[in-house]
Amino acid sequence: MGGLAIRDEGGIAKSLWKKSRNESIFAIYTPYILSLASGKLDSASFLHCISQDLRFLQASAEAFEMAEECSDDDDDKAVIRKVRKRVLKKMAMFRLIVQEWGFELPAGNISDRAMVKCTDFLLATASGKAVGERFPGKDSASQIEDLLDKLTVCLTGEELQFVENIYQKAMKLQVEFFSAQPIIQNTIVPLYRAHGSDEHNFVIFSGFDMTCSAVDSCALLADIAIIKSSKAIKLNGYESLDDGASSDDLRDIWSSLHGQYVEEYEQCIDSIMLSDRVTQFNFESLCNALGQLSELEKAANLRVANSGVLKGLHMDEIKWAGEHLVFQDGCLEFFREIEKSKDIAIDVHILSYCWSGDLIRSAFRSASGFPNVHSNELLFDESISTGEILKRVQNPTEKLQTFNEICKMSSNNGRNLSVYIGGSVEDLLCLLKADIGVVISPSANLTRLAGLFGFSFVPLFSGLVKKQRELIEGGCPCWSGLSGTLYTVSSWAEIHAFILGT
Repeated sequence: MGGLAIRDEGGIAKSLWKKSRNESIFAIYTPYILSLASGKLDSASFLHCISQDLRFLQASAEAFEMAEECSDDDDDKAVIRKVRKRVLKKMAMFRLIVQEWGFELPAGNISDRAMVKCTDFLLATASGKAVGERFPGKDSASQIEDLLDKLTVCLTGEELQFVENIYQKAMKLQVEFFSAQPIIQNTIVPLYRAHGSDEHNFVIFSGFDMTCSAVDSCALLADIAIIKSSKAIKLNGYESLDDGASSDDLRDIWSSLHGQYVEEYEQCIDSIMLSDRVTQFNFESLCNALGQLSELEKAANLRVANSGVLKGLHMDEIKWAGEHLVFQDGCLEFFREIEKSKDIAIDVHILSYCWSGDLIRSAFRSASGFPNVHSNELLFDESISTGEILKRVQNPTEKLQTFNEICKMSSNNGRNLSVYIGGSVEDLLCLLKADIGVVISPSANLTRLAGLFGFSFVPLFSGLVKKQRELIEGGCPCWSGLSGTLYTVSSWAEIHAFILGT
């Protein structure tokens, strides 16, 4: 039932659009749309797309005519008829604009394979024969949201599922169409195709907590310990606890540790914010400022180890938690696409404050050792945690050191193209040092520091439009670290479309 289209306050059309948001992202990150947005699309590609769009509009007019015949409501018929007239008017407008610009549409009436799939699907849907089923009566081919809401108001759950399947299929075909548009010029997307070569070593770095994962890994490990302690074995009416601490005790210990850390962390950020505002981006001053977090993070980790809150965890419990960890939407699919593709040679590294690299490795569920994980590690006596932490990556400075070491080893006498993906202060130095720093929904503290230290945020698509313009005008857009510019995205779908394409 979870997959059924559910009506929200905005109606079924809004609900379906939300579910198809990733497809819409993949469509706009195609080489054709990006070149068009940059104002540097070659005229031949533009005219070809217009000619194919006219084929689709013609099929749409036919589909609306069929839908009007299927409708048994006079008001619905009137709306459909009005929309069909609008489609015909749009076709005439396209032809007029092309003529006014001094161009000629390609001769003939040949549709590309991608367009044939679109028009065939559209007409099959209008006739009630789409996706191998027949759905007579109230099946609507209209993409107009108000009409879609009205025509689906009385549908059953099964019928709504059918409409959702149709909608999602249409969105996928739209992505295929724009991806298939022929481009004769160089484009900056997909990034790997544009820059992957023998001269460039492509390296992707990513934070983990709240960047890949949807939960905080440290809190998750503490929860496992608390839950484990609550499963006490009752013997003769008494609780037997191996570690001598009840779940309530551990919960209080963790609450105290977490509360102290949050308080000290915010105080440290507030102290950093008292620094003098720089007139232009200065990486060295930012490094010095974030150095204040070093001792704080080390002391917090030492308190956790000394508290014994992680003592007694079994390796299998940690791995199970990792295997069932919830990822951010689209994240796992992105990394799996890299792992399974034989045509993509990208070195991938996870840099994390997490106390357990085993948790992260289990979360990716990869037997091949992909991706490379750099984090702290819990120490074990056989398969039981001692509660101690092998401290490797504890603060922004140590993350940067690890980042620099990996880049140096990956250079292999060539030049690295490095991408860092993160979203919090702990990722900041790596984000700025990487050739391309991508921020997923920047945290409040990250935004505060930007105003103080002179770095800025630019929406990724807007930044790519500018880079595409530079590519056409100058021949070589420059990606380089320490530019003071970070690129923001709202989801992993944007990252996937940017780096790997559709």
